[in-house]
Amino acid sequence: MKATLVNGSTIRFERLLPGPVERVWSYLTDSNKRATWFCGGEFDLRVGGRVELQFAHENLSSDKVPPERYKGVEHSRFEGRITRLEPNRALAYTWTWDGQESEVLFELVPKGKDTLLTIHHRLPGGREQKVSVASGWEVHTGILADVLNGVEPRPFWKTHGELEKQYEATL
Repeated sequence: MKATLVNGSTIRFERLLPGPVERVWSYLTDSNKRATWFCGGEFDLRVGGRVELQFAHENLSSDKVPPERYKGVEHSRFEGRITRLEPNRALAYTWTWDGQESEVLFELVPKGKDTLLTIHHRLPGGREQKVSVASGWEVHTGILADVLNGVEPRPFWKTHGELEKQYEATL
């Protein structure tokens, strides 16, 4: 499913992923596994616990060089706090982005042998940021699906750029 804008400030995105909830959960909470599709960084897995997000986009796929407009942000680092923790069901945390608080919620629901991942990401920024984030979640979770399926991850920056064009027209 494509990302949708909810109440003007929240991106909602869904993706059906292969494997049981416990496996997908481990890719949300284990730093090394999370670094294969999104970002690394340690989590203190308790409500109120510290979250560290360390992005290294060149490690996600064979597509290593970011477009000019993203140079300098491909190694971003953020800190936040866990706001919700229900093992194998829900994980939410905040982080400060451009001086304002952002919050992301991951929800997992078993669907037979697969898992439905729903992401709600509340953003402080304007339309351009929402287009970029919607594109980001689609390509990041696509790479997660590739990793879980044991196939070569899709090219991050190329895919992100294509998705931005689509979201510019629809979001």
